[in-house]
Amino acid sequence: MWRELAVQVLEGQELRDTEALAVLDCPDEELLDLLHSAYQVRKHYYGNKVKLNMIINTKSGFCPENCGYCAQSIDSKAPIQKYRMMDQETIMKGAEQAHRLNSGTYCIVASGRGPTSRELNIVTSAVREIKQRYDLKVCACLGILKPEQAKELKEAGVDRYNHNVNTSENHHEAITTSHTYEDRVGTVNHAKEAGISPCSGVIVGMKETKEDVVDMARALKALDADSIPVNFLHAIDGTALEGTDELSPTYCLKVLSLFRFINPTKEIRVSGGREVNLRSLQPLSLYPANSIFVGDYLTTDGQDSTEDHQMIKDLGFEIDYVTEEEAVL
Repeated sequence: MWRELAVQVLEGQELRDTEALAVLDCPDEELLDLLHSAYQVRKHYYGNKVKLNMIINTKSGFCPENCGYCAQSIDSKAPIQKYRMMDQETIMKGAEQAHRLNSGTYCIVASGRGPTSRELNIVTSAVREIKQRYDLKVCACLGILKPEQAKELKEAGVDRYNHNVNTSENHHEAITTSHTYEDRVGTVNHAKEAGISPCSGVIVGMKETKEDVVDMARALKALDADSIPVNFLHAIDGTALEGTDELSPTYCLKVLSLFRFINPTKEIRVSGGREVNLRSLQPLSLYPANSIFVGDYLTTDGQDSTEDHQMIKDLGFEIDYVTEEEAVL
């Protein structure tokens, strides 16, 4: 069945709801066959190349939003480091590190509902300097955007804008009430309208149903997100979702396979929570997915970058180096 699904997907057919749910319910003894089938789709579009991304958390904490998964939320009691917006020089040091780690994309992230004028100016100035010095794609993740702010980021050279839908529309109010699902979708569309490549993803493991997971994958297909980060909840003490532990390594692999089948041509990125949820099965995630983060995340530690590079090499895969032409697209 799984190989037949891969053939159907490569022929341009969409999964029916029953087929999508069957992927998530795949018996563990059939998991390798499912991964092989998802890999056929991944290989068709991306070969054995792996895209690397690196995050810099340019502003930590002080967020007025009440997202239940986030240690930077106004309701969070997690003991995180808090600081205001970094200066341009510090952001540039992060770009230098991303370049050194062979990251194709440098992700500039800031907490908050949306960027202030001062914060936007710091980011746009840094992006212009990054573009002059390094062959890096730049992704910005600054919260909810206004159309004119999206245009400013585009003019500065931002290649991609990330704003995750995080969960399904149906489950959204169980995760946050300080903004709407439509606010998130609207920001992705503002980025697209400004000519910026849209990046939008999800967090799996937040007490959603399997039907919600299918809805997430379909929503991102409808949004036509070019890059889809799939995060797996790393429940942080002090947040509303503290103690939530619904995921297994095998289920995470089934989720990644589903996202590959529903969004076959898109960059599927294994993101936050990879290390704690996939554990020893991390290498298998790159059979359906074709992208990972290297280094740390926003408020949690990632795997050492040398281990990531070794994992890619051991799989017989190769790092997808960004070319100068791609960096200025």
